[in-house]
Amino acid sequence: MSLMVLGNFSGVFKWLEKDLIAGNDGLQILSFFLSVFGFWFASKFVKFWLGRFANHSSDNLIRRIFLESIGKILPLFGVWAGLRIGIHWVHFGNTGEFLQDAFLVGLDILLTLGIALFAFHMVEVPNVWLTKKTEKTESKFDDMMVPVVRKSLRVTVFVFAIVSIAQSLSDKPISALIAGLGLGGLAFALAAQDTIKNLFGSLVIFADKPFGLGDRINYDGHDGVIEEVGLRSTRLRRLDGHQVTIPNGELANKSIHNIAKRPFIRRIFSIGVTYGTSPQKLVEAKQILESVLEDHEGMDPKGELLPRVYLSDFCDSSLDFKCMYWYHPPAYWDYMRFSEWVNLEIHKRFEEAGIEFAFPTQTIHLEEKN
Repeated sequence: MSLMVLGNFSGVFKWLEKDLIAGNDGLQILSFFLSVFGFWFASKFVKFWLGRFANHSSDNLIRRIFLESIGKILPLFGVWAGLRIGIHWVHFGNTGEFLQDAFLVGLDILLTLGIALFAFHMVEVPNVWLTKKTEKTESKFDDMMVPVVRKSLRVTVFVFAIVSIAQSLSDKPISALIAGLGLGGLAFALAAQDTIKNLFGSLVIFADKPFGLGDRINYDGHDGVIEEVGLRSTRLRRLDGHQVTIPNGELANKSIHNIAKRPFIRRIFSIGVTYGTSPQKLVEAKQILESVLEDHEGMDPKGELLPRVYLSDFCDSSLDFKCMYWYHPPAYWDYMRFSEWVNLEIHKRFEEAGIEFAFPTQTIHLEEKN
């Protein structure tokens, strides 16, 4: 039995000493793969414990995101470290210099991707911090800036990753790459005029602050609430439930009615009575209208915008009273409820006073011929 075991071990030792790939024996290849597996396994183990610590840090969201971000990229860094250490156990034969250079370039790209992914996930840390800060302010505009900052940081990480990878592949200084990107950027700008227009439109929106997240606006026939403002477009949720995506370039060049910013709602309406109404009844009708609107629930707290009632027009089939009032604060459904009460109250009091509402009529005179 012992001789059989010794024979098996001797066979393994012979395999380890045998040249297998590009002059590398089994021991060298085994060491290479054990290095990669060992670092990968160690990174998975650390990721497991970081996940447990992150779960215990649920009360501190920033710390939890930081630990989870590290855990997400640890296996990739483990593979990179295993490859970086394992390369010292092997050689690349006759074409060793070329293959080794290619291998090292691949490791540089892998490291760049790992750092970029870590930075990409870490963008959530300033995003959470800014969100907490904006929740403490009354302004809605800073809430609108948070997703834009997050997207901008992620785009920046992506661009730097691409430039770094291009530098690793071309082995040229970063200044030369930037110069090349500048020349190519001119052609790209000509082909992407609409995108650049929308980008500048977003800058105009952030500078002018015509609206904030959650504001109800009216734009080009679309009446709805602002849901999201991005670098290219703005998303509007219409009152009928439809979502409208508006390019920022167009949004910045047209009139925007910010309904959420109005300090009051003004209503103007006309009440017509018949021509057979006596002067005394006309005076009484005006008094009724003024008493309905007097000291109502939506009166201007400053006392400047008071209700107005005038006998304004002699129309074809009616004597018209022009009425207007301002409702504060501008809560739309409260305004609608009050307007309904005004209509019902006017109808009731006119009926009690015997004042008739006018409606379109036409009198036809017949001429008799002898």
